[in-house]
Amino acid sequence: MLDDSNWPRHPLITLAGRFCFTLIFFISGITHFTDVDGYAALMPEGVPWKTFWVLISGAVELAGATMILSNRSSRLGAWLLILFLVPVTLVVHGVAAVAAETEMMQAIQSSFFLKGVAMTGAALLISQSGAGHPSKGPIVD
Repeated sequence: MLDDSNWPRHPLITLAGRFCFTLIFFISGITHFTDVDGYAALMPEGVPWKTFWVLISGAVELAGATMILSNRSSRLGAWLLILFLVPVTLVVHGVAAVAAETEMMQAIQSSFFLKGVAMTGAALLISQSGAGHPSKGPIVD
């Protein structure tokens, strides 16, 4: 059995992990406000109130990422990101992967879909264990 109790632990690793995980949500959240039409165009036909959903999703991304990066209500922040990731992953990237007209676009959208699944998994872990704290070291329950 592999014993990981002696593996290196450092408080800055926790901070770096939070930064790496939240960076995409900060960038995406900001661009939801600077390119509303571009994000609305990504949504499948028939989705009502596209502008509303783009703006709300940008706010949810920024709020969730801020909570996780700052480690203030990080579990709630993770649930906010899950609330964002599940519909976006399924409705935008899942539908686009199935409806793609070329193999290249199908591969790209499938990659985006799997990225959404992976980020949802990471957010689920944070929702249960929290995001750790640089001064307290690794996550411990």
